[in-house]
Amino acid sequence: MNNKNLPQERREELFGILKTRFEKNMNRHQGIEWDKVQAKLAAKPEKLWSLNEMEETEGEPDVVGYEANTDEYIFFDCSAESPKGRRSLCYDREALEARKEYKPADSAIDMATEMGIELLTEDQYRMLQNLGKFDTKTSSWLLTPPDMRKLGGAIFGDFRFGRVFVYHNGVQSYYSARGFRGSLKV
Repeated sequence: MNNKNLPQERREELFGILKTRFEKNMNRHQGIEWDKVQAKLAAKPEKLWSLNEMEETEGEPDVVGYEANTDEYIFFDCSAESPKGRRSLCYDREALEARKEYKPADSAIDMATEMGIELLTEDQYRMLQNLGKFDTKTSSWLLTPPDMRKLGGAIFGDFRFGRVFVYHNGVQSYYSARGFRGSLKV
């Protein structure tokens, strides 16, 4: 999509959704004021568009932090399970093209890029898991170190048996219960 501006009606609706989620989950962003977040978003329509994409794919984006040195708010997908609209994806374009049959519709990296977001890193995923229990029935692809990707592997995370697990899989694999979580800085 080339036009990254949302219609005014959708902007207002999305601000309402995000504000409600923000107020409902204050433990995720203590010390952060919604009015400042909204002002940043209003000034960056392309970021609001990306948040809308996260919302539309059932990621339930929410503020999880603030970087003072860059003056940016950090959003993560905070849906209880890996976003429904982003599952059954292999890791990246190369993996997708290498599949001979039963190709998934897309790859996690390509979809994230199209949405204007990034996959969570392992550290970000562990940070998210400190805010609640996520992926208790699903799993999420994580941004994989280049040396591991070069060898044909990628990492994913989930929460089982009271702890966070990060494990590996071949990049061409895809499962109906594995998607990806994104991050966005505004």
